[in-house]
Amino acid sequence: MTTNTLPWAPPTEDIEALPVGEWWDAVSAPAPVADRALSLLGDRSGAVIQDGTHGKAYWLIEVNTAQSWCVRQVHVLTRLVDEKTLIGIPPATWTRDHDTYWRVPYRIDRYLTDTRQLHEALAQASWEVLGPKPNGRQLCHRCQLPTDEPIPVPVEHTGSVAAATRYVCPMHARNYPHTDDTVLRAAARRRALDQGRSR
Repeated sequence: MTTNTLPWAPPTEDIEALPVGEWWDAVSAPAPVADRALSLLGDRSGAVIQDGTHGKAYWLIEVNTAQSWCVRQVHVLTRLVDEKTLIGIPPATWTRDHDTYWRVPYRIDRYLTDTRQLHEALAQASWEVLGPKPNGRQLCHRCQLPTDEPIPVPVEHTGSVAAATRYVCPMHARNYPHTDDTVLRAAARRRALDQGRSR
């Protein structure tokens, strides 16, 4: 926690929609990327909210410290000039028995995560889980709209001819249940090749 942190505590009764940019900004990441980032951060992570309904995790960070980030599928939520952004904050006592809960418990002395360390962990996690970013925009195979955050999805091969790589936008990636397994295997193979091993 930094000296610029304002005193703040979660609600006590139920989830409350609170504005970002007042006490903290927030960083969201999809569950597979968040899982890897948490393993990289270890005990350096501040409190983390797990949103099981939407498959995301949220870190709280110091206000105005991450506007220039550009990490695939990671979003910085901060105060905007013309609109208010709210996120649902659960009571500090809510644990895994709720859809939205504190995956890393809230502590008054350490609820914010260091912005630099979080950026490093999320950038590495994004690369390991999602692989290198494809060059340029891609069309989503499902909705046929261009996306700046293309996600490769498994393609069933027919016969001996391999199909071209297909991409989907983040919204449609959840329609491909084995995407995470395939991407993780591909990332593991890529890391092995980078390290001089083959298989």
